[in-house]
Amino acid sequence: MSLATGPRHPALRVEQISEYSWVFGQSVDRLVTVEMRPTGLPYGKIDRLLNAALAESGYRSQTLMAAQALRTAAGPGDAVFIVTGAGTPPFIPKGENDGPIGAAAIARTVLQGLGAVPVYLCEQHHLDPILASSEAAGVPVRPSDVEPRSARGAFAECAPTAEAEMAAWAAQMYDKYSPVAVIFIERLGPNRHGVIHGSTGISGWSPMVDLTPILNEAASRGVVSIGVGDAGNEIGFGRIFDDVREIQESGAVCRCPCNDGMATITSTDILVVASVSNWGCYAIDACLAHLTGQEHLPQSAETAERVIGACFDGGGYEAVFCTQRYLVDGIAGETSVALAQILREMVRISLLPADAGPAH
Repeated sequence: MSLATGPRHPALRVEQISEYSWVFGQSVDRLVTVEMRPTGLPYGKIDRLLNAALAESGYRSQTLMAAQALRTAAGPGDAVFIVTGAGTPPFIPKGENDGPIGAAAIARTVLQGLGAVPVYLCEQHHLDPILASSEAAGVPVRPSDVEPRSARGAFAECAPTAEAEMAAWAAQMYDKYSPVAVIFIERLGPNRHGVIHGSTGISGWSPMVDLTPILNEAASRGVVSIGVGDAGNEIGFGRIFDDVREIQESGAVCRCPCNDGMATITSTDILVVASVSNWGCYAIDACLAHLTGQEHLPQSAETAERVIGACFDGGGYEAVFCTQRYLVDGIAGETSVALAQILREMVRISLLPADAGPAH
């Protein structure tokens, strides 16, 4: 059962997608949901979450639909909001690197592939790793007084620290930039009691504000929304709320006094499930390159490696051990680099002229 209601957003146009592209997207979905979890964390869940998302949406590929939505909604000069940032002091003082790295990949694709303008929305303590990752990806962040449509780069805006100010701030951001799409990457959302949890059911971090008003504003203004996550507590997973409560150990019963589980009620137009949220962004990057026929658009392995390093330099931590070891969600950074290369090669091969070769 889904909490998502109402008609599909006009940007979700499946009639333009070929059979070959659907198969490409399905392969990408499988690749970025290869599970790598230690037994101390919830494991054996990611396939079930992906299958639930596919069943709820009726799409054959979630990553391809996210790319299709961006392709349909965004064009030169249009703003695209990118919302990220997870982790708080004392263990992760400037946030984790699952989020900023993927945000930089999406920003690069939006800017170079569509000519659109990425706008990062985050909390102040998450800003430095986001800026460092973006610059390393080749997406400079411009001063806020530059005219957005002529920026040839990105912008960054920090949310207020008081929850009571969030709704007005979100409306102000929409009035200022007039975005055509919003993407939430590893950004945690509240459960039915308004409490934000980690994947294992704990809560109570500070500083933290609920950025759900950004999603509410998108819904009220008809702006297409995409959620990217890896557990079920991230903004977007309200589409499969009941499934998360059933699949995750802490989905229905958490480890805090609210006792209502970590499953979030926040529902985006499209939900992208990945083993690591950054990988979901890499996947959207590849699918957009495939759909638009831009062979050289996906980030190279060298770019992926540079961005990971820059995120650490900006103060980002990997979140499993809360260190600056060369890991992303406890997985060796080289694995994410290799994944970027595989996706880039998938795009190149998918765009080759039809030719079976002399032996076939």
